[in-house]
Amino acid sequence: MAKKKSGKDVSKATAKAAKKAKVAQKVERKDKKKATKPKDEEEDDQDLEGILDKMQREWEEAHRVTEELVEGPPSRRANATLTPCPSGNHLWCIGGEFFGDDGKAYFYNDVFRYSPEKDEWRKFVSQTCPGPRSAHAVVASPAAGGKLYLFGGEFSSLYQNSFHHYRDFWCFDIATHSWDRIDTKVRPAARSGHRMAMWKHYVILFGGFYDPGLRTNYLNDLWLFDTQEYKWRPVEFKDAERKPSPRSGFSFLPTAEGILLHGGYCKEYAKGHRPVGVMLDDTWFLRMTLNVAAEGKALADPLTLKWERRKRPSTAYAPSLRSGCTMTLWFAKNMGVLFGGVTDEDTSEETLESVFHNDLYGYQISGNGRWVSMMLKRPKKKPGGSGKKQKPAVTIARPAYVDEEDNEGDSNSDENDGNEEPSNKRPADPVPEKHKAVNADPEVDPDDPNISTPMPRYNAMLAVLRNTLYIYGGIFERGSREYTLDDFYSLQLDKMDRYVCLKDSGIVIPTTGDEESSEDDGDDADDDDEEDEEGDDEGAPSETPAPMQPSVDEDMHEDDDATAEAPALSQAEKEALRSKAAAFMGVMKDSARSAEDVLSTPLPGETLTMFYARSREYWTQKAHGSSGNRGKQLRRDGFALAEERYGVYKPILEEVENILAEAGLDEEDMRKGAAAGPAGQSGQSRNRR
Repeated sequence: MAKKKSGKDVSKATAKAAKKAKVAQKVERKDKKKATKPKDEEEDDQDLEGILDKMQREWEEAHRVTEELVEGPPSRRANATLTPCPSGNHLWCIGGEFFGDDGKAYFYNDVFRYSPEKDEWRKFVSQTCPGPRSAHAVVASPAAGGKLYLFGGEFSSLYQNSFHHYRDFWCFDIATHSWDRIDTKVRPAARSGHRMAMWKHYVILFGGFYDPGLRTNYLNDLWLFDTQEYKWRPVEFKDAERKPSPRSGFSFLPTAEGILLHGGYCKEYAKGHRPVGVMLDDTWFLRMTLNVAAEGKALADPLTLKWERRKRPSTAYAPSLRSGCTMTLWFAKNMGVLFGGVTDEDTSEETLESVFHNDLYGYQISGNGRWVSMMLKRPKKKPGGSGKKQKPAVTIARPAYVDEEDNEGDSNSDENDGNEEPSNKRPADPVPEKHKAVNADPEVDPDDPNISTPMPRYNAMLAVLRNTLYIYGGIFERGSREYTLDDFYSLQLDKMDRYVCLKDSGIVIPTTGDEESSEDDGDDADDDDEEDEEGDDEGAPSETPAPMQPSVDEDMHEDDDATAEAPALSQAEKEALRSKAAAFMGVMKDSARSAEDVLSTPLPGETLTMFYARSREYWTQKAHGSSGNRGKQLRRDGFALAEERYGVYKPILEEVENILAEAGLDEEDMRKGAAAGPAGQSGQSRNRR
């Protein structure tokens, strides 16, 4: 007879059945939820590969590169970069700026590649790329198929009312022709005019400038970027250690032991005086050593860096003092190659005399360093030659080559002899007629290699690819005009036979005589008029003419010291005056202003005496046109017009001075700014920075 189940067994069976029913309900709910789940969510859960594929397509679209074959080198531009390719026989040209005759500023962010074997230029465009800029720095690394690293630079609005300095860092992959931005928390400050060099797997950055609008601040900080760890870090030196002074526009060349620094430019500011440009010709070497960690111990610092100042070599081959000279590395010879530049003689507050160069120098980096000759070699004459001089096969006339032993006077004469140089207008076709007429001179020796030398310039873009030097563009000045060049040359450094013009510049620069003859004639006529007036006054009593001119100066100084109280302004009038002052500060930076407007408008911190001294000739001519007076009376009339104009602007100028004082400038700083004169009128180009 079977035993009855105990109560304990019944409860176990019931619990087991309940558990099974619960599991079944859970499965049923899961299936029901799955059945009612939106289709797109189900696909997202199951198709993770599809999500990644979509992200990849979006990235590829943003980094899609358009390649285009273009005619000739890039358009006219300055302050771009020309960099040898680390993984092929190419040159890379990035960015730059161009200032047109209409006063507009154009900045570029395009990427060009030059292939010497095919003599062709290609342009690469991508949606993801650095913004338009100039005065940036680019350095090349052979790692991972070749990379170009770009940092900083500057950009301005169309009429240069506002400037912006970049502090972004980009990497260009040479294999894919695509850009990627590298964002790090620690990085160098925004700047332009700095230089970078590649040493092993480190990007080394030094110097540059930052211009907030009131004055240019020059830098001498040193930064390292580790391309393996993707980190920036500043390099600190002890106060007692020697290091280069703040500067921009210098040469910065890598070697096996470290980096060579040469030259540069900066401005000196002294209270009560206008800024003075300083050309630098000192040479420094940054010695770099990789530290090896002891077994089982970590390194506190993987690098040891020390600045060493090199003595200026006493050799006839050293270049003269200059700025805007570009030095590039000839890797095969461990030599720096320097071309061109400009020497500024700041003779007075109104004049800046400049001598432009087109000579070539070499600097052997090893040891203590020394300058060597890089003269072009005349080809050997073949025996039995007729010796008859023939017309050279050169399509454009250029100034004679400036020998490094020539004196300063010869350099000036060479510059003045270059009457057949290019012009600012760039026609579709070059204008060879004038040049051919010059080259038709039967006395020109076609075997002279110096006739192939490019015209003088500064801020040219240089690069050495294998044993060939390439020179692109640069800036030349004639009078107050700047000409941005776009010619392209090559020179085989291992032969030093002659320059090859790969692309002519289509611009024509007017001769000095043509530009200044009318002004000289006018000056002579004015001098004659003054002499006639003085001659007419000889018969008058001596006490009559004597107080005439001093009275003008006394009037000016009395006006400077006048402290007449102005009526109190209401709040609305104060706000309106502040708006006018802010607008005036914006107009002051506008490069599109006419020369007449610049001359006839006083500056903040400028007294009536300073204003009249700067614009005396303008007011004299204006007074002559309205009154017909001559001599000293004409000058009095001119001063009266200047005084009237100054009175109109005086309330606005005082409000501008209040704004500048709130920004931290004292009265001496404002006077210094006024002494420097309006932008572009003091002879100092914005490229002298």
